[in-house]
Amino acid sequence: MSGAAASDHGFNPRLIAGVVAIGVIAFIALWALIALGPQLSSGNNGGGHALAKGAPGYAGIVDLLERAGAEVELRRTVESQSYEEYHPLLILTPTHRSRPEEISELIDAQSGGKVLIILPKWEVMTVPGQAAKPGWVGAGIPVTPSARLLPEALFGKVTVAATPGKAAVVPADLANRAFSVTLPANVQTVKGEQLDVLIAGPDGGAVLARSREHDRYILADPDLINNLAFASRDKARGAAMLIDAIGEDADANALAFDVTLNGLGGGRSLLRFAFVPPFIGITLCLIAAGLLALWQAWARFGPALKPARAIPVSKAALIANSADLIKQARRELDGADAFVKSQRGAIARRLHAPSGLDDDATDAWIDKHLPAGSDLFSALARRLPLARNTHEFLADAQALHDIRKDLLRDSQ
Repeated sequence: MSGAAASDHGFNPRLIAGVVAIGVIAFIALWALIALGPQLSSGNNGGGHALAKGAPGYAGIVDLLERAGAEVELRRTVESQSYEEYHPLLILTPTHRSRPEEISELIDAQSGGKVLIILPKWEVMTVPGQAAKPGWVGAGIPVTPSARLLPEALFGKVTVAATPGKAAVVPADLANRAFSVTLPANVQTVKGEQLDVLIAGPDGGAVLARSREHDRYILADPDLINNLAFASRDKARGAAMLIDAIGEDADANALAFDVTLNGLGGGRSLLRFAFVPPFIGITLCLIAAGLLALWQAWARFGPALKPARAIPVSKAALIANSADLIKQARRELDGADAFVKSQRGAIARRLHAPSGLDDDATDAWIDKHLPAGSDLFSALARRLPLARNTHEFLADAQALHDIRKDLLRDSQ
């Protein structure tokens, strides 16, 4: 029992090492998820964007276009990615809470390229007590968006309105293509002096409009192409024809659905840069350096150092130890007479003082060898034993020592 108790340690080194390793890995993983979380997210949250599979989303039209062989991109950054032989139609799907500055920034980043803005329409919610699949919505309320979503500097002064009525199939002619689209019962339209009507609504407004100066399109009612439109074959066909016609009218050879306005973008941040090329190399080097530092702290490098002697063997060590004992005993002032005697004897021997002199006579003989104006040895010899504290003692002892150095020309 005693042997077992002696070998039992309070901490298991392997257990502590495992806890530290798990903590380091969890810390790095946490920051990586914080930095890359939006990009790693599936986006199936019931919103109105290209990754959502709920009724207001556009995952259906994205999947249909990809199956048809179109080049479709889900853009998670603000930067334009247009280059030679690649001129995509940027499709923006703002929410009711999007800011016009964000939309302007995305359009400006497109460098005057082709843009389609799909205005929001539905405010969705989950009805308590109803079981729903992930990404589904329980109920939706049509809410007309503010005209502020369309920057006035780019589209002029516009108005957005909702017109109640019945669902209707209306013809459309765009890019020399004749097709039909199904307008919902509560259709949204947009009006503006700088907009051309491509598909008219029942109130004279435009369901689909185009800016007169640039290839910038506005789809006022998202129900023409969102997942809700895929409830029937005819609506789905009309949605595909509509997107294809807009792309051909804009002379675009690809489609880019933006999701940054829906909170799913990978914005610029130092934290994100640490986990993406080319800075991921620096991050890995720092992690490796940290692991090596932990290993060095854990393991011993080189031979073990032998413990030094508690009392070194030397004359200097003996003097230091003796002085330390005197200091601890607080008997520094008791050595004044002995110090004066040692200094007097050393000077008298080296300078060959006459024999037979007593202490006072020897001090007077030493005073004769001192330069004029300096402290007298005899005065310091009488004053040192009368020191009241260590400060006075040290000052007079240093003065005696300086006299000895000056007379004997040594460093003792």
